[in-house]
Amino acid sequence: MNQKEFEHLIHLLVSLPKETEWIEFKHNNHESQDIGEYLSALANSAALHRQPWGYIVWGIEDGSHKIIGTDFKPRHSKIGNEELENWLAVQLEPRIDFKIFEFSIEGKALVVFQVQPANLIPVRFRGFEYIRIGSYKKKLSDHPEKERAIWAIFNESRFETGIAAHGITEDRVLELLDYPGYFRLTSQPLPENRSGIISKLESDKLIVNHGHERFDVTNLGAILFAVRLSSFDRLSRKALRVVIYKGSNRIEAVKEQPGGRGYAIGFEGAVSWINDQLPQNEHIGQALRTEVRMFPQIAIRELVANALIHQDFNISGSGPMVEIFSDRVEISNPGTPLIDPLRFIDEPPRSRNEDLASLMRRMHICEERGSGIDKVITAIEEFQLPAPDFRVAGGSMVAVLLGPRNFSRMDREERIRACYQHTVMMYVSGKRMKNESLRKRLGIKDESYPLASRIISDTINSDLIKRHSEGNESLRNASYVPFWA
Repeated sequence: MNQKEFEHLIHLLVSLPKETEWIEFKHNNHESQDIGEYLSALANSAALHRQPWGYIVWGIEDGSHKIIGTDFKPRHSKIGNEELENWLAVQLEPRIDFKIFEFSIEGKALVVFQVQPANLIPVRFRGFEYIRIGSYKKKLSDHPEKERAIWAIFNESRFETGIAAHGITEDRVLELLDYPGYFRLTSQPLPENRSGIISKLESDKLIVNHGHERFDVTNLGAILFAVRLSSFDRLSRKALRVVIYKGSNRIEAVKEQPGGRGYAIGFEGAVSWINDQLPQNEHIGQALRTEVRMFPQIAIRELVANALIHQDFNISGSGPMVEIFSDRVEISNPGTPLIDPLRFIDEPPRSRNEDLASLMRRMHICEERGSGIDKVITAIEEFQLPAPDFRVAGGSMVAVLLGPRNFSRMDREERIRACYQHTVMMYVSGKRMKNESLRKRLGIKDESYPLASRIISDTINSDLIKRHSEGNESLRNASYVPFWA
């Protein structure tokens, strides 16, 4: 925030009614316990009133809203040997973002604490939750009607409608967002004037007209079309990270590429760069030796898109990641999936971020009808690769693509997973899995059909497939369907 933006913010705040529950004006009172309680109260009140920030302002007279200045210097204040800012941050739970700004207006020093609204659960300070009631700070537990109301807000709030940048100018909007990229990706002609551009960005909920010639950039607009995600503090950790390791473990990383742009405008470049880093295998044709990528590009594309779209943005400190090893690729995103990973192939997708998913579909970055995982499995089978492993680990969704491996090197779990996924793919295609089709999928010789039968039996015993009830075929000619069919 620069001087001009600070002056505009102060002008807006002092022009508001005296008893605004998400703003507190002070002169010189800066007792640390009191500040912490106000941060909790204002974070919760800002959420309750659907405000992008709560504020404590020092140097403004509470009743008259006159600028009188303050001698409070937060960056020089300490609690014991610990800086005030760090002490406050540690005492707040869950950890929320608050920023400290110090500027002078008319020669009078002012200090602003800008605090992020509570999200998912109320914010506590040293074990207690606070709320503003009029101009008073109270414990939230003493006001059950407020507590019920704030929980109702949490239940209906969505990431996309949150505010990434608040109260900025039209010029700043066009600096922060790659608006030509937005029009290109959505197949719309670029308007001839600025008002037309702003109007279109508003219509897709990428920005909100804040009044007074000021605008808010929504999380949806920023995460998709940011020129630099680092320009938006809350979203900088949500950039796609790509890490390349030497060998098959995480001991030595040889290259790391953090994503810098919004998901939509950076997607094609990111997928292309990832594909260029993948291990290669030598393929010997009739006359020439050629190098081919170990993994199908369509699989990488679909899984990266899924990781971006279906992540839980409310989990702080982590974002989507692609990790490339010598023998596999792991693509992960924070948050557990809304559907069972066993049903990824056949069920329509469900996302926490429907507005994000809808706009990504319009731009043809992800699939309209949920056929993305189908494409992944189909491509993997065509490449004769082991079945992908979709698993939940440590609160994150992880998709693992495994490198080429002979059937003899596959363990029991990998064989069962391949059998189940192949059965599902056959079923959604209107067919049924048989010993013959599984042999073809796994590269098992025809005379070794008992080996395929053993895998089928193991998969049945794992409650993943079942024998089709019609007919009296021999075991060799029997057909099978998924457990849920």
